Amino acid sequence: MAVVFVTGMSGTGKSSALAELARRGHHAVDLDSTEWSEWFPEDDEWRWREARVAGLLADPGPGTLFVCGTQSNQGRFYDRFDAVVLLSAPEDVLLARVAERTTNDFGKSPEERGRILADLRTVEPLLRATCTHEIDARRPLAEVVAELEEIAAAATRR
Repeated sequence: MAVVFVTGMSGTGKSSALAELARRGHHAVDLDSTEWSEWFPEDDEWRWREARVAGLLADPGPGTLFVCGTQSNQGRFYDRFDAVVLLSAPEDVLLARVAERTTNDFGKSPEERGRILADLRTVEPLLRATCTHEIDARRPLAEVVAELEEIAAAATRR
């Protein structure tokens, strides 16, 4: 079966899409959680725990595995994904979402909002250049999730 990676900037709805995929019965893992990522203070960044992520991807189990996240070392795993999907939205949508969300505190401070905007200018173009699909995350969650399921189904047929 397929392994589908969902990435994008803070506020694009990666966690919401993953939760809905899990609700629909898919195996879904948030790689940006502390279970799968760790802080590197010397570089002032979070990165995936590579051995742990490699183990998950080596044995994803039955059915489609959806994973999501955005970390600087994610590119090391692109050859293990059947699809790399970028969720994207304009800055006003991202900032409104991070201001309103209750499940994640990132983006509440002016410094964090500044980082989101900087990442939108510098990181998102890199993600766009390496993704296999892009979904406009302004669309309703049900539509975004349906498109993710379609991408997974097409990857499974290959």
